[in-house]
Amino acid sequence: MIKDFGKPACSTGGFPTLKRGSVSNYVLIAQDDLNTLGFRTNGLDGIFGSGTQNAVREYQRTRGLAVDGIVGCNTWRALQEEVVGTGATSTTIN
Repeated sequence: MIKDFGKPACSTGGFPTLKRGSVSNYVLIAQDDLNTLGFRTNGLDGIFGSGTQNAVREYQRTRGLAVDGIVGCNTWRALQEEVVGTGATSTTIN
């Protein structure tokens, strides 16, 4: 059985909206992206807690996105576009 992670963040599909309290592999992907870009989430555990929320807010602030601490459509797009081709860092999951 496939677990439903919610509606896609974008109307065209893609990853689900993530917010504080979310627990999934998608949170782990967002944490990995944020850490790769230098925004520390206090761990790579798939749990969207205060550290991840603070990292999301800081990322959004520095990229001119709406600062709401939620990984929605625009934040997902920005993260995915920016992280492509960065290569491995000390915090990137292999």
